Amino acid sequence: MLHIKSLDEGLELFKALGSNIRIEIIKILRENNGMNMNDLASRLNITNGALTSHIKKLEDCGLISTASESAGHGNQKICTVLLDKILIDLENTDDEQNVYQTELKVGHYSNYNIYPTCGLASSTALIGEVDDTRYFAHPDRYNADILWFTRGFVEYIIPNFIPFSQKIDKLTISAELSSEAPGVNDVWPSDISFYINDTFIGSWTSPGDFGDVNGIFTPEWWFPNWNQYGLLKLLVINKRGTFMDGLQISNVTIYDLNLTDKSTIRLKMAVNEDSVHVGGLTIFGKNFGNYNQDINVRINYSPISQEQE
Repeated sequence: MLHIKSLDEGLELFKALGSNIRIEIIKILRENNGMNMNDLASRLNITNGALTSHIKKLEDCGLISTASESAGHGNQKICTVLLDKILIDLENTDDEQNVYQTELKVGHYSNYNIYPTCGLASSTALIGEVDDTRYFAHPDRYNADILWFTRGFVEYIIPNFIPFSQKIDKLTISAELSSEAPGVNDVWPSDISFYINDTFIGSWTSPGDFGDVNGIFTPEWWFPNWNQYGLLKLLVINKRGTFMDGLQISNVTIYDLNLTDKSTIRLKMAVNEDSVHVGGLTIFGKNFGNYNQDINVRINYSPISQEQE
């Protein structure tokens, strides 16, 4: 998912999409899970030179990617769509001076209670043995760039270094997530619940545990029949409620959480035993999956009024 935080930020993307041919290119590539340039040009009934210009515009704004592959008569360039979703924020741009940003490494959880199947790995190796919950307490878990479990939870403490005498007006959390199936299964729903300081703020149903293609950042040593990538999800708690990718998932507002500069902020991600779909959770960090990021957090804040004090 691509999150565009302002109309100005998305200008190049909007220009790239302002063409019937480029829209058709994206449709064809999605229908066919990618296509080489020659076949795509033939399908569109345009020259390879004209196609190259359109492909460059789509590639420059991150909508598609191209890669060379060996074929029977030399190399051919394969085009694939990178994004599954685009979220455009039409709200007024927040004052950047009143924003604190931080990130959480996948292995830097402060509490956990998980059940197999489960495991952790760094960018270079597995951490301990798979399906042995004891390794979630191993010191090497701080180096983890991926973790997975069937049910239970992991909880992170979000660093809160906003200035003194400030209240938190909005929390924005993004992470690459998927279900956890034995092996992989693109159709493996899982109800993933989110909590801030033990307050349930909503849930999202992951559609599956994806392994149809290699994750862009997943290391080469990783096992081909294991989790390859997830979906980039954007969780926002603001004055109107709690939203996932722009869709409201609960009525819990930022005011209900009553967060200030003095607050400890605990983020819990859980697969509860009584959920309709108990399909596990996988969290991807910088060195796994399709997105070069850990768990990113953005905190918008403003001064506490005298009445609130």
